[in-house]
Amino acid sequence: MPRALGARRPPRYNRAVRFVIAIAALALGCSGPADSQPAGPRHPTASPTVPRKPVAAPPSASPAPSASPALPVIGCPTPSCAFHAGAGAYFTCLSGGAGACFHFGAPCTPSDACMFDPADRTYKQCARSTEGTCQQWAAACAPAGRCMFNSADGLHHACDEVAGGTCKRYGALCAP
Repeated sequence: MPRALGARRPPRYNRAVRFVIAIAALALGCSGPADSQPAGPRHPTASPTVPRKPVAAPPSASPAPSASPALPVIGCPTPSCAFHAGAGAYFTCLSGGAGACFHFGAPCTPSDACMFDPADRTYKQCARSTEGTCQQWAAACAPAGRCMFNSADGLHHACDEVAGGTCKRYGALCAP
């Protein structure tokens, strides 16, 4: 079916390119330098710079006003392995908080292999996992950080009282 005159195609290419650029920038920005040796001078005739000593401010009763506001240090996000209730499987959580994961990535298995079994709503040790799902269950367990999925509200909470792979008393929301 031909397109109508003046109709625009959806910008799928632009969206994909922007996503790839954002991921690359995040990866490059969060990775450390390739080598710990500083690069030498670019021009052999350039003289090396000598670091200056900071000048101490005279003591006063009140601190000097700052020209710019203090900003919190924001580190690089650390992906985790979180349960996705809709898929019934575990996926890499690329962005999350307040008890939920906002952006899921590839399938994964938690490092301690303690996984939520959606069939009976308990946490169990997984003896054999594939693509974020458990193929063979073992004994009951609790995740290392005690951040457990609550099937009643679909969010992750800190568990204040663990019993037999379930949480008897949920606490505050936690990052999955």
